[in-house]
Amino acid sequence: MAIHPSLLQQFTLMRLFPADALASLAAHSSTHAFSKREVVLAKDKPSSSLMFLLEGRLQAIDFTLDGREVGLHFIEEGQYFGEISVLDGLPSPEVVIATKKSQVVMVPARDIRSHIFGSPQAIEAITSGLTKRIRDQANQRQILGIISPLQRICALLQNLTKEGKNPSLIANAPTHQEIAIMVNLTRETVTRAFQVLQSQGALARDGDDLKVDASKLKQLAEKSAD
Repeated sequence: MAIHPSLLQQFTLMRLFPADALASLAAHSSTHAFSKREVVLAKDKPSSSLMFLLEGRLQAIDFTLDGREVGLHFIEEGQYFGEISVLDGLPSPEVVIATKKSQVVMVPARDIRSHIFGSPQAIEAITSGLTKRIRDQANQRQILGIISPLQRICALLQNLTKEGKNPSLIANAPTHQEIAIMVNLTRETVTRAFQVLQSQGALARDGDDLKVDASKLKQLAEKSAD
């Protein structure tokens, strides 16, 4: 079912295209709802759409050879995903699942691809996004190489504070299970680590957010490595 062009204008990338292009794309776009833990984007075939998260939260994951989930990155409201498959026509390199009830806008790949390649601004925006993701995933691989579970969790939390505007707050913080997937630990290990961090004043829960004392977090990370 077609959507109104104003819906596409909510997304930063789409505002790079002229009004007539948005109107044409909107006529072929649609919205889809996903339940928690439902697969939004699979790896087994090329993505048929460039997707934008309108509401909710998603997580990109992959699997080890023995079938364990590894969290790669989160997709927040307003962000897009599936662009790699749209650009090269090959299957997605990652699986995207909903971590909560979510709504996604889907813009057909066959329609938007020519608009992307015809816009230097869009190419620059997508390239910048991809390079940031590559750097973030390089940092993630370094974290997975840390032996101490507490230090590994501290390193991840430090990275998460850098992603927001407030270095002392992790907004809409991941659950213990989501963190466990990202750092290749059990949920129980993450819960125990959080208890230590909270007892030492490095973390404090504030609704869905986490308040972070960066200096205490750093001290505990360095101490756990000894």
